[in-house]
Amino acid sequence: MSCKCCEHNKQSCQKTHTSRFWQEPSWERLLLAAFIGVLAWVLPAAYNVGIWLYVAAYLLCGGNVLVRSFQNLRKGQLFDENFLMTIATLGAFAIGDYPEAVCVMLFYQTGELLQDRAVDDSRRSIEGVLSLRPQTVQVQREGHISTVAPETVRIGEVLIVKPGERIALDGKVIGGTSQVDLSALTGEHQPVTVKPDDEVWAGTVVVDGPLSIKVQKIYQDSAIAKIVELTEHAAEKKSVTENFITRFSRIYTPIIVLAAVLVAFIPPIIWPSATLREWGYRALVFLVLSCPCAFVLSVPLGFFSGLGNLAKQGVLIKGSSYLEKLTRLATLAFDKTGTLTEGVFKVTEVRPQPGVDGRKLLDWAAQAELYSNHPIAKAVVHAADGAILNPDISLQQEFPGEGVVAGPIVAGSRHLLERLQIAVPIPPPAGTCVYVAYEQVFKGVILLGDQLKPTALQAIQQLQDGLVRQIVLLSGDTEGAVIKTAHELGITQGYGGLLPGEKVTRLEEIIASEPNGYFTGFVGDGINDAPVLARADVSIAMGGLGSEAAIEAADVVLMTDDPGKIVTAIRVAKHCLRVVKQNICLAFGIKIIVLALGVFGMATLWMAVFADVGVSLLAVVNSLRVLYYKTPRPKEITSL
Repeated sequence: MSCKCCEHNKQSCQKTHTSRFWQEPSWERLLLAAFIGVLAWVLPAAYNVGIWLYVAAYLLCGGNVLVRSFQNLRKGQLFDENFLMTIATLGAFAIGDYPEAVCVMLFYQTGELLQDRAVDDSRRSIEGVLSLRPQTVQVQREGHISTVAPETVRIGEVLIVKPGERIALDGKVIGGTSQVDLSALTGEHQPVTVKPDDEVWAGTVVVDGPLSIKVQKIYQDSAIAKIVELTEHAAEKKSVTENFITRFSRIYTPIIVLAAVLVAFIPPIIWPSATLREWGYRALVFLVLSCPCAFVLSVPLGFFSGLGNLAKQGVLIKGSSYLEKLTRLATLAFDKTGTLTEGVFKVTEVRPQPGVDGRKLLDWAAQAELYSNHPIAKAVVHAADGAILNPDISLQQEFPGEGVVAGPIVAGSRHLLERLQIAVPIPPPAGTCVYVAYEQVFKGVILLGDQLKPTALQAIQQLQDGLVRQIVLLSGDTEGAVIKTAHELGITQGYGGLLPGEKVTRLEEIIASEPNGYFTGFVGDGINDAPVLARADVSIAMGGLGSEAAIEAADVVLMTDDPGKIVTAIRVAKHCLRVVKQNICLAFGIKIIVLALGVFGMATLWMAVFADVGVSLLAVVNSLRVLYYKTPRPKEITSL
């Protein structure tokens, strides 16, 4: 088989692979070492070459371990697995156990190769996220189609994406119709159809027709660039368990090494019948066991597999510390609009005051809301469906969570009108509404309707079924609309009419009442809820696809607006923590048993290597269970 990585420089390729053969463990080296070891064992003693064959086999399979241990020794890093394996196997040579020294190193290196393979399988799942960016794109420039790097494409340029190719930049379709596979971002494998004027996102795949796409964001600002950055740095925020294991291993290993020295020399001094060879061998067992690689490797890998599993399902978590916090959520607070409801409002009724034309009332409201991105504002503008006078943007003033003032027009909540000293002579209607005033006089109210997301009810029921202690609804919508939604979902605590600052205050009250060691989460849209997302112990942004604000603000980003993904995230997190605890108990239990056997001379180096490398391998394989763990999706239920 030819080496594709070095096709253009065969001499360099040969040197590289020759050096790797001697510096890194490989199956070829281990097989050759095993053959030489067997040859040394079967040759008659008369040939007097057995010891040299054992040395050759040892250097062949363990030479890289010796080199690394001496390099680390020069750096002052004594207590790593390379140093411990070197001392243990050289000690076996010193007491004349040549076959055991070779076999222990051979078994150790075999375990290392198997571990590397398992870890690589896990890392490839994460690298699948990191490889979503195409290396080149085709862009129309000066009447020609040029192939360029995505980073060089500017806003307003047009990409040509063929079937089977991945979209490289966020943009809007200006030509062509095709199905687009969003599974790389959302975890959903059902393609969606896009046509001119539809938005598309980097990282998705065009399925069955070419598209012309007008670029709306440069690569650095695209959703996929932020996802890649999140994934690359997710491992930097370690969990409490990971930090404990790291600190523990620094203390644990030196203590065991000291104990091994005492085991080797104290008994021969105290008891005349005890020999240094016998107790030195027992000390070697201690040395092999002392490496905490089963903890240091398998615990981070367990969390890493959890992050990878959720990334494949469209849930991005900014570090294993947040994954661990998800397992100890006592209270989960939800925003309402766009989080548990569709957030697609429709005007259901216009109620003008006596003497006011209903159409004029709607036009006033639409004129005030024209420049707002709030879902309610968009619904009002859409309902006007006519020529709206563009107001002077310098006169626009938006009050987050309350409404808009546009010159003489005020459109928003009852609280906003009362704060501006505008009398509202009607009782609050049930549901979501916009109060409208003109020249400081109340003119009427516009009622809007919203509906629950298909999976919202089932998701809330599953969360209440043992995943969290309580669920609270915190919304800027009217008290009546919040109570109605809470009743439909079976939520007992709902608070409406809250401004962003009041949401923070209410959340802080909940946090203060939580049991020690438990956390409070908040689920919002990541745009209007930035203050409360920042205050929560765990902030979860819904509908993060294409939303830069959501990705920036939250600890957990759901790449779809499906509330059921929260259930998925918590269940995977709990499964991940169970596996991590299993690994810790497995490693501790077997090491303690073999240590006890070693003290009484009932353990061999073989058993010690199994307790170290073998248990590490078992823990790694166990951790990979997290990578492939699946949770059942919530059913679509729309009413109790």
